[in-house]
Amino acid sequence: MHNISPAPDGHANEGQVADAVQDNWVDVWAPVWSRPYLRLSRADRPIGTWLLLLPCWWGLMLAMLYDGRAGWGDLWIAVGCAAGAWLMRGAGCTWNDFADRDIDGSVERTRSRPIPSGQVSGKGALVWMAIQALISFAILLTFNGAAIVLGVLALLPVCVYPFAKRFTWWPQVFLGLAFNWGALLAWTAHTGTLGAPAVVLYLAGIAWTLFYDTIYAHQDTEDDALIGVKSTARLFAEKTPDWLRRFLAATVGLMGIAVIFAALPNGSPLAMVAVLAAPWAMGWHMAWQLRGLDIHDSKKCLQLFRANRDTGMIPLVFFGLALLL
Repeated sequence: MHNISPAPDGHANEGQVADAVQDNWVDVWAPVWSRPYLRLSRADRPIGTWLLLLPCWWGLMLAMLYDGRAGWGDLWIAVGCAAGAWLMRGAGCTWNDFADRDIDGSVERTRSRPIPSGQVSGKGALVWMAIQALISFAILLTFNGAAIVLGVLALLPVCVYPFAKRFTWWPQVFLGLAFNWGALLAWTAHTGTLGAPAVVLYLAGIAWTLFYDTIYAHQDTEDDALIGVKSTARLFAEKTPDWLRRFLAATVGLMGIAVIFAALPNGSPLAMVAVLAAPWAMGWHMAWQLRGLDIHDSKKCLQLFRANRDTGMIPLVFFGLALLL
């Protein structure tokens, strides 16, 4: 590893990133030498891993409902997706921070990240990114051939995303393309082929990403304006609540279509009711976020962004119920 600046006395708060979860395991329990790299992977901020993983589990559960099959292999798909989500989220964040190394130092929230703060060098970041990506690739190789191809293709939106805010007002679309790819991959890992319900579910996930990441981006609008970085938060400004309602409706509508077509072949009428309750309940949780939103309150925006772990968990409850009916 390269250019680590460990805490001289091992204190947990040395080098802590500004928006990290307080008393997180990295800053408290991880070996001091490893902390800069784990912070680079956002291991001290687990919400991103959840947001990457949950669409994988959506896709897997709907695939099991679609063909009426469930086995021990699906347990490995679920576990493999969890490990892969942690690793690829870490690799993607490392790549993002490397690409933004000349920008993050100018933004209040990001200047404490490992590269701009000098905890990790650019070369060290690339080595760490490669390590994470290679381990994730080894896990991917345990899936079927079609899923492997999809997993490799997922690198395209991951590579493009850090640069999207330089050329489009809609970088959140590119984040959505990357973060919801697991819905396609997990469905295919179970069924062996990519199906239409998975594609519609993927689109629902993209709409959801536009919802939560627009809220997240409102933390940085002033700094982004100063350095010329684009985002949907800057584009929508005071009209953000109106746009978020549209993304909410798109999320609920598209997921509703996906679950109907997934449940039709083998689901019972009760199972259909259960899967249709999933987007409905998810939509209510998103509406709750809208009621509490203040785009000028950075702490509130971060709180609501993190609440989307629970938003994404809600469909899993109803998908699981449908599988039992």
